[in-house]
Amino acid sequence: MKILFASTMSEPDVWMSMLRQALPDAQIIEWQDDAPPTGAEVAVAWIPPDQLFERETDLRVVFNMGAGVDALLKLPGLRDSTKIVRLEDAGMAVQMAEYALHALLRASRSFAHYEQLQQQKTWSPQPDIRRSQWPVGVLGMGKMGSSVASAIAALDYPVAGWSRSPREVPGVQSFHGSEQFSEFLGRTRVLINTLPLTPETHGVLNARNLGQLRPDAYLISMGRGEHLVEEDLISVLDQGHLKGATLDVFVQEPLPQDHPFWTDKRITITPHVAAASLPEETVEQIAGKIRQWQKGQEISGVVSRDQGY
Repeated sequence: MKILFASTMSEPDVWMSMLRQALPDAQIIEWQDDAPPTGAEVAVAWIPPDQLFERETDLRVVFNMGAGVDALLKLPGLRDSTKIVRLEDAGMAVQMAEYALHALLRASRSFAHYEQLQQQKTWSPQPDIRRSQWPVGVLGMGKMGSSVASAIAALDYPVAGWSRSPREVPGVQSFHGSEQFSEFLGRTRVLINTLPLTPETHGVLNARNLGQLRPDAYLISMGRGEHLVEEDLISVLDQGHLKGATLDVFVQEPLPQDHPFWTDKRITITPHVAAASLPEETVEQIAGKIRQWQKGQEISGVVSRDQGY
């Protein structure tokens, strides 16, 4: 079996070596820009080249090395018959929970303020918090969002989750569908975004929706940069309704040097590091699914084109 490794990452050798060890009977072929079609029916991809589907017309299934598949779905030449399979967790869920908890605690426990006080050499204990005054809302209740919500609920913060369809997670209040979206936002002070990027979720973090959050709100965004209308965030911050934001993803990455987010003290920036696909777990999962596919068995993580995830 030929498997095409299609990625624009700068150092694919480690991944290809691990795939060859996990699938010793397969021929792993690295994408080359000027090469002819490989005839492969299977591809493993991450940030793939734009010409992937236009050149490799024999592909029957593509295994994505991450949970987000928006980069794949927008490539030209993708056929309806080509199955897209996304990565499920592979060590990312716990990292997302860590990131969300760090940002939440930094805001709710005044740790960011204490950092400023330390620079001023000022000893000034802040008032104790009441967690009931810090209701958290998680946008997107898939594997990642559910893990984030459960971790926060374990610390006794009131947590709710919103998803497209009903999702029940112990200790987490459930909201779903467009008819419950405003109610979800209205009870939320800390909004955590873990949504996939789809036409419906593009620009969901806009002035109208952020303005429905409780006063002194805080935003933590770990989904995709295109979820956030960046100029709206500045506007809502300037109005004082939103007190701060922690952002891991941006419309343009790397973030341009002249972007106003860099120098805005109300915004904390990280360079798309909230959760990384761990190599061993990723290769183990993909290799296992490739074996299942070879045997004609049903595999999990198949992307619905209609839903975009």
